[in-house]
Order: sequence, then C-alpha cells, then structure tokens
Amino acid sequence: MKSGFVAVVGRPNVGKSTLVNQMVGSKVAITSTRPQTTRNAIRGVVNADEYQVVLVDTPGLHKPRTELGSRLNSLVYGTLAEADVVVFVVDATMPVGPGDRLIAERLIEAGPDVVVAVNKVDAASRAQTVSLLVEASEWPWQHYFPISARTGEGIAEMLEEIASRLPEGPRYYPEGMITDQPESMVIAEIVREKFLGRLRDELPHALTVRVEDIEERADGLLDIAADVIVERDSQKGIVIGKQGSLLKMAGTEARTELETLLGTRVNLMLRVTVEKDWQRTPQLLDRLGFEDL
Repeated sequence: MKSGFVAVVGRPNVGKSTLVNQMVGSKVAITSTRPQTTRNAIRGVVNADEYQVVLVDTPGLHKPRTELGSRLNSLVYGTLAEADVVVFVVDATMPVGPGDRLIAERLIEAGPDVVVAVNKVDAASRAQTVSLLVEASEWPWQHYFPISARTGEGIAEMLEEIASRLPEGPRYYPEGMITDQPESMVIAEIVREKFLGRLRDELPHALTVRVEDIEERADGLLDIAADVIVERDSQKGIVIGKQGSLLKMAGTEARTELETLLGTRVNLMLRVTVEKDWQRTPQLLDRLGFEDL
C-alpha cells in the first residue's frame, strides 16, 4: 500500500484547516475567518484500503511581527522538510499575492512534490477561478485542482492524485484513528475557537488556552480546568464580557462540542489569566508549548 505525510501549506486564511477536516471527514482542526487560527502542526489521517494519507495542517506563512510568528513560520518550514507531498492552497476569490509568491519560491527552492489546490471555487466566479489558474500556471508544477474545502467539490480527485504520489509504506496509524493530537490540545483548541469569532482587533492573536487538569469522576463526568490566557489586564475584562456573558457563552458552546467529541458529560471550568506579552517572550512560549525549532 501507499502511505506518507502530506503538508498542507498556504498563506493565512486560505482554508487549510477546513480542507484538512473535509479530507479526513471529521473535525481535527479548528477553523475561523481570523488569520493565523492554526498554531500547531495538526495531523489528520485519511484511511483507505490502498493508502494512508497523513495530512499535516500548518500555520499560515506570514511576515512575523512577534516571536510566536517566527516560531510558527519555522514550524511550517520544518514540516516541509519532512513531507512526501505538499498541498499548496491558494484562494480562488483573490489574485495571486506576494504571500503566495513567497511560498511558491520557498517550495521551488526546497523541491518537494507539489499539488496546488485552488480553494473556494464555490465563492469565486468562474472568471476569478480561471484568472487565478492562469497566474498560478507560471509555477513549475503539473497538477492544479479547483476545489471547495467547504462543500467538498474536487476533493476526491485531488486526494487520489496525492495518494498516487506517495511511496510504498506501512500504515503509520491504526485504521479508525483520525488524529494524533493529545486530548489536552484538542480541548484547548476547541475552547479557543469559541472565542475567535467574538473578539476583535488584536485580541484573537493575544489569546491562547492551556488545559491545566482533566479528571474523570466515578460517575463518568469529566472535570476539565483550563486557563484562557491574554497578554494585558485590559484584555481580561473583554474576554470575560459584561457580567461574564462572553466567557459563559464560549464555555457553553465548547462544553457542548466536547461532550459530543468525548462521548461523556463535561464540567468545563474556565479561568481568564494574564501572561504579559506572552507572544513575544521566549520563556512563556516554551511553557505554553510553542517550541523553538
């Protein structure tokens, strides 16, 4: 059988996480309209009789403004070095931009096997899609797939092409396993997702979540304690909301999703804390799990 690792790369907000979820057939990565939603290399596993594709969803490559941004870019480049195939995702609703060209240059230099996914064709006009395909055809790759990560259009054909390019190999993960993320990371990311769409300006980037404790009671109820971390005292009140409204709303949504995912009742306890300038402080980034590669 064929098996291997496939890095999914692109600039922020082109739909990489939505694409990974669609290919896996289940939610393994959080999604948001906010750029730089993904902060880890998230593996999603696609199993078939003839192949196993291990998808690695990466943070969007961008011009970093913080130590966190630099570490996220390093994470992407490290993932590229280990990939058997790279899926380069571009947005059909927008022309090829400087960010796309920078990624293309890096891929050409690195020389991996590349498949280009022209995403969001469900939202783009035919003229927009054709125009982007013409622009992208200047790159030295042969396979371009107009797709919609949201609806699934074109995904099956692209997945077959990706699988055909993988080497012969073993199943790296058991059948039925769709992600190798630790449970604490999955929980933290689901909680963070529920805040992203409700926060403005710099706050989505200034917020992270750390799971402090997971404990199962005798009756099966799961107690989960997590810190919602921001960078400044002024942000703390915004995240909590008037009379705790935002914290309660996000917590309720996260608890409901976690109960479905984990198959048990959940008692989710969220605490908002301040870690001053954590995005710019190497020691705090280390402690929060954003390793320097």
